[in-house]
Amino acid sequence: MGLDRRSFLKSCAVVTATAITPATTARAADDKRVLPPEAIGLLYDSTLCIGCKACVVACKKANDLAPDTHYVGDGLYDAPDGLNEHTKTVIQLHKTDDEMSFVKKQCMHCVDPACVNACMIGALKKEADTGLVWWRSDRCVGCRYCQVACPFQVPKFEWTKRVPKIVKCELCRHRLAKGGQPACSEVCPRQAVIFGKTKELLATARARVESDPARYNPEIYGDTELGATQCLYLAGKDVSFAELGFHHSQEEAVPLTQRTVQHGVYQGFVAPAALYVALAFVMFRNRQPATGPEQNEKGE
Repeated sequence: MGLDRRSFLKSCAVVTATAITPATTARAADDKRVLPPEAIGLLYDSTLCIGCKACVVACKKANDLAPDTHYVGDGLYDAPDGLNEHTKTVIQLHKTDDEMSFVKKQCMHCVDPACVNACMIGALKKEADTGLVWWRSDRCVGCRYCQVACPFQVPKFEWTKRVPKIVKCELCRHRLAKGGQPACSEVCPRQAVIFGKTKELLATARARVESDPARYNPEIYGDTELGATQCLYLAGKDVSFAELGFHHSQEEAVPLTQRTVQHGVYQGFVAPAALYVALAFVMFRNRQPATGPEQNEKGE
């Protein structure tokens, strides 16, 4: 009995699904990223921040960033309202009738960064030892996939320049190379943002929460969220991280699902091979000479 097209395609779909399923299960655990041994980052304590924006000014000076005067009519005042091509870190205000809190935004330096996973030619790199995520101009083709992939909407594109770059916080890696620290943590008058090894910063955050539970939200953002981040956050007792703009609470990293599906589909090229066979079958059938009533109507 011959095999019709519908039956053949159904069989190919079954083969593809069978190829993907075991690989998906096996890869999920294997592909989970862990904190690098010498991971570095920032701890931001919103209960200590007074919104002076000294960190924003210092960051711009250290990274040669132009003032952002887009939202100020006279164009004389540097007043970014968010991360952009001129701003690698920003202080934002959360305010309701009952509470007020500042929050600092910059690259989170994720343990499993979506931007790195999305970049098709490795223009974004995560250091194996420190976990620092930085951009390489010699490889970037300007596709901006990193912008789409980042759950924190960090990478920004220089739309106003003929030779544009991707702009994001790199923890002042040029200062680190000389034994310094990020400009933002160096100038903070209240030590609302501090720099150090991520493991030590996490221990500090936990100690603060335990010593003053009436002051702090018991959660430490970045400890587990989206596979964990090397920049950590503390918030006030009555302030949720969602209110501060951190809307992702799941523990699974963004790239984990993507890699799991990719590995399942392309393991041994079983699934692509099945799809190619299906396409070949359809093309072969379509090229066969017509038979039956259609031929008779034409007198062939």
